[in-house]
Amino acid sequence: MPTLIQNTKIIGMANFFKSLFFGEEENEETKAKRNFDVLKYDGIKALKIGKNAYAIRCFCEALKLEEDVEILEHLVGAYSREDRMEEAIETAGRLIAIEPENISVLLLRANLNFLAEKYADASDDCQQVITLDPSNPQAYFLLGKARKAAGDLLGSLVALSQAIQHKDDFAAAYLLRAEVMLGTKDYQDGLEDIEKAIQLIPEEETTYLLRGQLQTALGKQLEAENDFRYVIELNPFNEQAYLQLGSLYIERHQPEEAIGLFDEAIELKPDFAQAYSERGRARLIKGDKEGAFEDMKKAIELHPDGEEATKLNGTYSNFEEMYANRVI
Repeated sequence: MPTLIQNTKIIGMANFFKSLFFGEEENEETKAKRNFDVLKYDGIKALKIGKNAYAIRCFCEALKLEEDVEILEHLVGAYSREDRMEEAIETAGRLIAIEPENISVLLLRANLNFLAEKYADASDDCQQVITLDPSNPQAYFLLGKARKAAGDLLGSLVALSQAIQHKDDFAAAYLLRAEVMLGTKDYQDGLEDIEKAIQLIPEEETTYLLRGQLQTALGKQLEAENDFRYVIELNPFNEQAYLQLGSLYIERHQPEEAIGLFDEAIELKPDFAQAYSERGRARLIKGDKEGAFEDMKKAIELHPDGEEATKLNGTYSNFEEMYANRVI
């Protein structure tokens, strides 16, 4: 009969061979950690190669095992790429719950709220950042964007002025403040801001387009024409530059120049519905009603839910009435 010592040796040898051939038995905690690591690694790998949906599945399963800051950050990005903004905002909120004074995460959620058109929430996030860091120019800039989008132009001007006060080379803030000033009809002040933006970012076509609009509002038509022409040189596919310049030609009673410009735009971009519409307006001014009608038909064909189709749906009786007081 085996002794106690012999029994212990036999059991020990059995455990040794079990370990050798089948590996150590995992406890629940070790198994959960291993699964978490696998899910996290697979999610990050999927994200790098653009498989966002699979990455989201991996990250969500991993977060059931452990609330991990790095995974939450990746998950926000994955949701954003899939245009799942509400889920991205909710996930950013989980990050803020873990790190309530993390300014970069608060600014991230402010951006997400802005993109989701939740302007009051975006403003609240910016105010939280300003409470933590009263000299943060990005927070004031985002606050200015949110207020502008919500229709609070004066509030936007105040926030953007504070952004510039804390960062005097903040090109985007000068550009946006000039845009707001165009809306508030502070054209001269807007022109000063856009000149500053052009000094800081001379390669940015948007600055010249906006300067052209401000010049137009100030009655400086030649300067405006030069700006719109320069935008087209920088980017021949900039639709707004063609529309603004064409409108300027029509205002100056130069329908031939407008028609030639829109011919050029349509040749470059055959599906440019507004170019057909505006060429029709120029043709009508010139007395070519048949050409205007053909252009309007084409504009509606390309954009059946657009302004022209709506206007012709029983609202106006003729082209002259439809084009009256037209503003681009």
